[in-house]
Amino acid sequence: MKIVGILSSMKQIKELNNGVKYMLAASFLFAIMGAFAKLASQHMSSLEVVFFRNLFGVILIGYAVYKTPMKQSGGKPFLLFFRGFMGFISLLAYFYNVANIPLGDAMTYSKTAPIFTALFAWLFLNEKLAFSSWLAVFVGFIGILFITQPSGIGFSKYDLLGIFSGIGAALAYTSVRELRNYYDTRMIVLSFTLVGTIGPVILFVLSKYFYISELDFMLGEFVMPSGIVWIYVIGLGILGTLSQYYMTKAYGETKAAIVGAVSYSTIVFSILVGVSLGDSLPNFITTCGIILIVGAGMMVAKAK
Repeated sequence: MKIVGILSSMKQIKELNNGVKYMLAASFLFAIMGAFAKLASQHMSSLEVVFFRNLFGVILIGYAVYKTPMKQSGGKPFLLFFRGFMGFISLLAYFYNVANIPLGDAMTYSKTAPIFTALFAWLFLNEKLAFSSWLAVFVGFIGILFITQPSGIGFSKYDLLGIFSGIGAALAYTSVRELRNYYDTRMIVLSFTLVGTIGPVILFVLSKYFYISELDFMLGEFVMPSGIVWIYVIGLGILGTLSQYYMTKAYGETKAAIVGAVSYSTIVFSILVGVSLGDSLPNFITTCGIILIVGAGMMVAKAK
């Protein structure tokens, strides 16, 4: 019996180590993907960056579906579209901020999604929140205030888009909890990449006829990449897909709470990568905000 117990413990440690390693790899690749997005944004609109990011996803997932057809009951087309649409517009906001503010700040805003997800699950899915979860939501909002540091005129455009990138992703994640009862996981991801590919094409056309400065994060002209820009675009697509792959592997190896906590290493990697691209280090107050958001995210993950 002791031998069985030892072997079981060794297996759990191995799974834990693998889960942590896969999530660290995913976090690092996601940060590098952000660097490619930032570099590509110097030559094209954030709308086009989103287009190429999702185009690779459609091709890869489409090939996977071709090789192994999906098995699903379906029946929630509007919710499936909602998941894709919210993921698309939150990604627009995220890449717009990547192009205009430090990479670490843009990433931190996007990592508020678990905090908003807990809140939306309580509102829309009737999930009960423990005291620690409510405390995490409160701490997370304080962290957001520390990062945004609103002045007398309120939040900046980048602050609002950053917060929205977290809210949009949270709404998308919340809908996934319901959709996974009806659809193959690949179909749920495909809904996001399809909307994220078709949506930019429609917006490219609309951008030719009108322009609103407040909505410039979702408008832009298509510019055919050339030279080194192709490397940025290809790197963006490949690394984005690989980061998703390793993240999925991580969640399959060990507990979601542990993986979720490790995922916040993305912020550290993004700050370091951003500094290498010329971003300034976050100041003291911003650093405090980042720590509060990371802590709140870990509290939410532990509560689950």
